[in-house]
Amino acid sequence: MARYTGPKTKVSRRYGVLISGSAKAFENKNYPPGQHGPKGSRRKQSDYSLALAEKQKLRHQYGVLEKQFRRYFQIASTRRGVTGEILLQLLETRLDNVVQKLGFSKTLRGARQMVAHGHITVNGRKTDTASMNLKPGDVVAVKTAEKSKRLGVRGVELTQIATTPDWLLADKENLTGSVVRIPTRQEINPIVNEQLVVELYSR
Repeated sequence: MARYTGPKTKVSRRYGVLISGSAKAFENKNYPPGQHGPKGSRRKQSDYSLALAEKQKLRHQYGVLEKQFRRYFQIASTRRGVTGEILLQLLETRLDNVVQKLGFSKTLRGARQMVAHGHITVNGRKTDTASMNLKPGDVVAVKTAEKSKRLGVRGVELTQIATTPDWLLADKENLTGSVVRIPTRQEINPIVNEQLVVELYSR
């Protein structure tokens, strides 16, 4: 599936919040990209443009395209509960995101590549579907193949200071982890107002 492969920091600058890329680069240029970016404040935005920006930020945070994002919203809107929170939970429990949160890869893009190249198993079975949604009890592991283990060990070394969320259980020594429960909104701590996203799709 196609993915955004352009400058990551440029996306953060466009929306005024660090989504991905270098934090230092974002701090050095914390204004919108383009020749007019440094010359003034952002224009006043309409309610629609604000909601659209929130949706775009959320899409970029999890690296999903519009069609896939819309499918997640449709699933969330049919389930009992708060639609915005369910949408966040669906995105947060994607396999690629869980692989990153377990510390097997420093970046989401790297985690997605590990899954796509067959270095990850779920409940003992190899999968190359990064968008797979995990549920409580699912066990994620780096394959025992030498190349897979090297990638996993490298990821753990690069994420030593990162804290594993409470809704996940990580055994970094054995390169395995599991989903303990579905995360709450407070644990996800989104960078967006998801209610605006719900309102955008409910228009």
